Parts: sequence; C-alpha cells; structure tokens
Amino acid sequence: MHEKDRQPERYVTIGNHLAQHRELSLTAIGLSTYIQSLPTGTDVSIKALAQRFTEGETRIASALRELEAHGYLSRTRERLPSGQIVTRTVSYNNPPARRQAALERPANPAQPPATAPASEPDPEPEPAAEPAPAPPAPEVELQARELLARLRLRDPRLVLSERDTVRLAPAAGVWLERGLTASAVIDALTRSLPTTPIHSPAALTAHRLRELLPPRLPDPGEARPVPPDREIYPLRTCDGCDRAFRSPTPGRCRDCPPADAHAA
Repeated sequence: MHEKDRQPERYVTIGNHLAQHRELSLTAIGLSTYIQSLPTGTDVSIKALAQRFTEGETRIASALRELEAHGYLSRTRERLPSGQIVTRTVSYNNPPARRQAALERPANPAQPPATAPASEPDPEPEPAAEPAPAPPAPEVELQARELLARLRLRDPRLVLSERDTVRLAPAAGVWLERGLTASAVIDALTRSLPTTPIHSPAALTAHRLRELLPPRLPDPGEARPVPPDREIYPLRTCDGCDRAFRSPTPGRCRDCPPADAHAA
C-alpha cells in the first residue's frame, strides 16, 4: 500500500527503469536519485559525495562506475582556459529513451538539425548509438557462454546467471572472433579487479567487454610492407683504395681524394 501526498515543489521524477533496475546496486540507484535532485553546477566529486553520505569513497566510486556502465552518468576530463583540469559530470535521467531515440534518428546528413528556442541554451549533442555486435557463429557463441560461466572460477565474485551469460555471449564472441583464446579473454576480464565487493558482476563484465575490446588485426593479404627508415645504398669498391663503401653511384670513398686531384 502507498499513501501518497501531492508535492507541488522540491521533488524529482525518477523512472522505474532506475528505481527497479535489476543490475544496479542499491547504492548506485540511491546515488543517481540524489544526483538528479541537485541543481546544475553542484559539486558531485567522490570526495564531496563521501562527505555527504556514510558509504565512503570506495563504495561511492564503485557506484559511479556502475552508473557510467549503464548510461546514467558520464564523466569527462576538460581543461579550463586557466589551465586547470576538471571533471565534467552529466547525469541522464532516462538512458533507455535516449538509446531508443538514437536508434530511430534518421541518418540523413542533408537534414538540418533541430534548433532549440532562442531563450534556452543549446542542448548538448547526444552520443551516437554504438552498433550492436553481429551474432557470432553458433560454436563461437557456445564457447563465449562457457568462458563467461568460468569467470567465477577465477574470482568467486564474478558469478553470472544463465540469463547474463546468454545476453553477454555476443560481446564475448567478438573477442574470440578477433583471434583471442578463451583464456586470454578471461585474463582480460579478471585483471585488476576492485578489492571492494562487486555488487553487479554482469554490469562490470559488460563494461569491460565493451571498453577493453582489442582492435581487429588486418588480414595477411591486406598487410602493407613497412617502408625502411632510410634508403640503404649498395656496396661499392673504391677506385682509389679498393675499400668497400656504400654509395648510390660508383667512385671513390670519402677518405680518398677526388680523381681530378691526382691529375693536377
């Protein structure tokens, strides 16, 4: 049962996609709710949040990484005109709608972008949606599910459900199709894990599969020969002392005087 009173002021609207998120920890959900209730320009650094709450810097930093992995937060480093480097934090209250709008946006470069009213500042451009990886071959997908299930053997905190292994298998299959072995993928996903409790192993694994994806190697037929740093001239025999030296044309080495000097 709910007893709801109307709140005409000082409230924030939170969607069920955040309040009932299945992969975010309770700390991350509460932290996102708090950040969305703050006015623009408020300091939301880890130290400032640790002074406001009792969770401590380690748990707050972990919760911020969860929100970044699921699109509720973005943090970028920027240099001010004074030379000072600061972190710009942007909080998104509806990432599912942003992803859907990016997918439905027509890719027409000739179409002029929509402009905001003159009385409002221009909105920040939305990031382009990342293309979904192509489904791997059936045998590659089975191998990807197996390696994801074996993550808990490397670290007991990385226990993934059957549903999570099926959902993350296409992303792990991309690693295998780029020539990495299953053990190499497991090493990359379990290297330098946080020492704090992992509240959402599926979110952490999805974040690492996306951010640590190695580049695709060129096919052997597409590899271009690397030009030498400098041109290597052939060996010549000096006309004056019979010493071997490298030169584009035959003649005398640099230690022998020119031929016209002997004629004089």
